[in-house]
Amino acid sequence: MNPISFFQRMIMILLFVPTVITAQDDHAEREPHRPFIHFTPKKGWMNDPNGMVYYNGTYHLFFQHNPDSAVWGPMHWGHATSTDLVRWKEQPIALYPDALGTIFSGSAVIDVHNTAGFGNNAMVAIYTNHNAAMKKEGFEKAETQSIAYSLDEGKTWTKYKGNPVLPNPGIRDFRDPKVMWYEPDQKWIMTLATLDHITFYSSPDLKNWKEESRFGKGIGAHSGVWECPDLFPLDYEGKKIWVLIVNLNRGGPNGGSATQYFVGDFDGVAFKSFDTQIRWLDYGPDEYAGITWSNTGDRKIWIGWMSNWKYANIVPTKNWRSATTIARELRLIKAGNQYMVASEPVKTLEKAVSKTFNATHIRPGNYNLSAKAGKLSGAAKLDLSHTHTASFTITLSNDLGEQVVIGYDRDKNEYFIDRSKSGKVDFKKEFAGRYTAPRLANTPLIDLILVIDNASVELFADGGLTTMTSIFFPNKDYTDINITTINKNLKSISLSQLKAE
Repeated sequence: MNPISFFQRMIMILLFVPTVITAQDDHAEREPHRPFIHFTPKKGWMNDPNGMVYYNGTYHLFFQHNPDSAVWGPMHWGHATSTDLVRWKEQPIALYPDALGTIFSGSAVIDVHNTAGFGNNAMVAIYTNHNAAMKKEGFEKAETQSIAYSLDEGKTWTKYKGNPVLPNPGIRDFRDPKVMWYEPDQKWIMTLATLDHITFYSSPDLKNWKEESRFGKGIGAHSGVWECPDLFPLDYEGKKIWVLIVNLNRGGPNGGSATQYFVGDFDGVAFKSFDTQIRWLDYGPDEYAGITWSNTGDRKIWIGWMSNWKYANIVPTKNWRSATTIARELRLIKAGNQYMVASEPVKTLEKAVSKTFNATHIRPGNYNLSAKAGKLSGAAKLDLSHTHTASFTITLSNDLGEQVVIGYDRDKNEYFIDRSKSGKVDFKKEFAGRYTAPRLANTPLIDLILVIDNASVELFADGGLTTMTSIFFPNKDYTDINITTINKNLKSISLSQLKAE
């Protein structure tokens, strides 16, 4: 049972008015660092995105949530919805802690075939119960897998009386179930993080699970705990290639938490990686726990948590902490014999464009984009095309001298984000710094997309083959953009203001 009565829950639902969290507040009254085009809870703490599912024209985003504090605490499933992946409305809390524990990460599916018997097209959440009290009997018993279902498209939820559906076999970290329907065998597949590897389970009905196989021993990055996995196919020229996402805490390419992935085959029983190469979905310091929406057909749409466990609890916001990344669409690129996952902003982000400035054939040197296009106000999208792989920098700054520098270093063949002088950086020693990512493309043309908000930047280079995400906390919003190129012309620049309202 939930820790509140049925009557209390009904009152909360009746009185709750869904809140648009992005770009509806007046700029002058906005909380410092509150994003314009990224989802944040109105108050409280948020971390991992959970249970993302698409149904009847609506994208559902559930998330790890502590509604009573702006630091990590008793986990609930918060809930937000969108019809375009840009404008989000916060809904009533979906899942509350119960006698089995708090509600850790998981996934949600639409049970089209009514395999669980809850009803046609029931929305079913599969999640980890974390019972801290069980630590006294041995931490290995603290985490189990449970399910809940909704028959009104996520508005209200009923927890299954037979929970947990997957007891803990004695594994310390046993969590974050990502479930999908495997059509060839007419069964559900659960991808579960189990300490330092992945365990695959199958079920005919979401209630009874059996172990199928394990993956990951001695493969991939292992300097931290494996968490928040995801398994799905992507099409490449008519061929189905399977991608396994594994989030790692810690040990990412720039320290702290990050998202790695593997490419290979899955036969309904076991996943086999094509190679042992370590690949990262995002090289920046501030992307973690990224997984995909279910029930989106052949499209794979992904979103992550925009922070890092090294400092997430102490970043300088007050009433709320953390945001999600923007939604990104995933696709495969093949370079030589290697498949790599590329990600770019979803096309619906263009719906948020209010006005655009364009310029072409820009000579080497300093180019004050703000003097041409106007000062930054809120969020923006910058598209840059470089005719040659020459070094360049893009500096975001304010009149206090605070700045974030983004760019490409040709000598090192790497992209970078430098937030050493970005404003508030002294809350954690490791926050300030210069973060890098390799250029994975070998084409002579560089193309770059930056999605800029008032406390974050997301970089998508070379068709999204290299991505980086970074947060920052200036004492005043950045208003200026200056671009510096060396030796070669810029082919084109496009700066679009974004307003998610």
